[in-house]
Amino acid sequence: MEEVVLCGASAYNKKFYLNEEFRGLPAQVKDELKIMCVLFTEDIGGIFQLVFDGEGNLEFRTSCDEGDLLYDDIGCALKIKELQRKKQDLLEGLQLYYRLLGA
Repeated sequence: MEEVVLCGASAYNKKFYLNEEFRGLPAQVKDELKIMCVLFTEDIGGIFQLVFDGEGNLEFRTSCDEGDLLYDDIGCALKIKELQRKKQDLLEGLQLYYRLLGA
């Protein structure tokens, strides 16, 4: 399997993206993903994505434009750890959903 972007947000253009392949997710889950991504970029800056790797594991990806002095490198790692802890049930459920979807 190849990598698939689930969703993402950008502090640069203030937009949220949800992959059309996941439009079947419950509205509550989609709302939670949007809130999580948008708040991440509001706090940290840059671009934040949730991506399924080739094994079906959900990864957090973040990047920023070169020279972006507002991007919080240190806060980024801390925020990701916090999200992995607080949203563990959601993230595990999404991985299961993705694996069943691809089966």
